[in-house]
Amino acid sequence: VHIQTSRALMVISLLLGFFGIIVSVVGMKCTKVGEEDPVTKSRIAVAGGVLFILSGLCTLAAVSLYATQVTYEFFRESTVPINARYEFGSALFIGWGAASLTVLGGSLLCCSCPAKERRGQQYYRQSQPSTAREYV
Repeated sequence: VHIQTSRALMVISLLLGFFGIIVSVVGMKCTKVGEEDPVTKSRIAVAGGVLFILSGLCTLAAVSLYATQVTYEFFRESTVPINARYEFGSALFIGWGAASLTVLGGSLLCCSCPAKERRGQQYYRQSQPSTAREYV
C-alpha cells in the first residue's frame, strides 16, 4: 500500500511541476503571452511558484513515506537476515534533494510579487528628444 501511495504522490508531483512550468513561463516578464500588465504577469508567476511548492511538498511526502517504511521494515524483527533487508538508496537522497530544490525555486518565484505601493503604477519609458538632427 505504501508503494502505491508513494507512486500516486509522485505522479501528482510531476503533474503539478509540469503545470507549474507552463504557468511560470506565461508569467515571466520576457514573454508576450497573456496580459501585458506587469502586476498580472507577476501574479501569474506567483501562481507558478505555488504550484512548484506544492509539487516539492508532494515529492517530499512520497520520499519520506517510503523512507519511513524502509526504516520500519529494517528494524522490525523478522526471519529475514540483516544483510538481505532494504536500506536507504541513492534514489531517496536524490528525491529529498529534488524536493528541497523545487520548494526553494517555488519560493523564489513567489518572491517576485511586486510591492504594494507600486501595484497600481505602470512605468513607461519616454523617448528622449534628440539634440542633433541630420538633414538629408
